[in-house]
Amino acid sequence: MSSTEGDPEPVSEPVSESDSERESERESGSESVSERERGSEPGAGRASVGGGAAGLSDEDRAVLSFAARGWPSSGEKERAVREQLGMSPVRYYQYLNALLDDPRASEFDPVTVNRLRRIRQSNRDRTH
Repeated sequence: MSSTEGDPEPVSEPVSESDSERESERESGSESVSERERGSEPGAGRASVGGGAAGLSDEDRAVLSFAARGWPSSGEKERAVREQLGMSPVRYYQYLNALLDDPRASEFDPVTVNRLRRIRQSNRDRTH
């Protein structure tokens, strides 16, 4: 799926464990893909290590940086999402859409965020 075609709407998922529990699992390497994918909304209640750019978590910044890149094909992008971000393509688009609505993301990378917001709105206008 390319970033210009029908990105899914963000979906809020329930969080059943605390951020500190997930953090300790990440550090120990025992976290599974499904546990990673069910995580909280981007940036929700998390500050990045060292206060980071615009108050976003490291994962938030990684997703935005990934979204700023161009890809020769959707297959290569989906493979890279799995390998580099450790999440499914569907979860990536859900996460990215939630980030696009976060003002901190716009502070961090306004060019990418505004470009993706325009693409998202154009896709919504086309389907309505």
